[in-house]
Amino acid sequence: MQIKKHVTLIDSGGFSETPEFSKIMDDITSSIKKVVHPPESDKFTIYPESGKKRGKGNGVKPIKLNFISHLVQRGWEDVQNEKGKSSDKKSKRRNPGSHDAIYRIGDKCFAVEWETGNISSSHRAINKMVLGILKGELVGGALILPTRELYRYLTDRIGNYEELEPYFDLWRVTPCRDGYLGIFAVQHDDTSYDVPRIPKGTDGRALQ
Repeated sequence: MQIKKHVTLIDSGGFSETPEFSKIMDDITSSIKKVVHPPESDKFTIYPESGKKRGKGNGVKPIKLNFISHLVQRGWEDVQNEKGKSSDKKSKRRNPGSHDAIYRIGDKCFAVEWETGNISSSHRAINKMVLGILKGELVGGALILPTRELYRYLTDRIGNYEELEPYFDLWRVTPCRDGYLGIFAVQHDDTSYDVPRIPKGTDGRALQ
């Protein structure tokens, strides 16, 4: 998968100049580029079918899980899969809300969200990370979502970069003294009717 855009909305306090930040950015960009389809491929090829009709198009959750699996290999925590594991030592440590994956830096974390919901979900994801930064729980966060070109082949009404872009100025004026917030827009490498559709979920709009 390719990164079409990387936009910084908040960058204050000097965290972006640290070695930890460099590692985080390398982890995120490398893990995005390692997302492939089909699994045995060396690139991300999507079945070019609109997701507007029920049973058509491609799902989004398997794409996110592919990405997170690469982050975990680099030392990140898959927060979603740790829910309910009270016997796990990690679950006893403070988690800054519900995020897809986190990377711990001392007593704080950097959070990542891969969009699988609609545009309202994208707003909630960013606001959740901004709140975590303002409360001192997060050193930063990043939201990953598809371009409109990729969006057309996914579950209908999935949040996408172009739809969220008009609101960027709102987050840019956040009165933040220390933290980072970034947006990554991702897109397929190729299209082909010879690859299988990416499975959809079984709830809500994922069925449509």
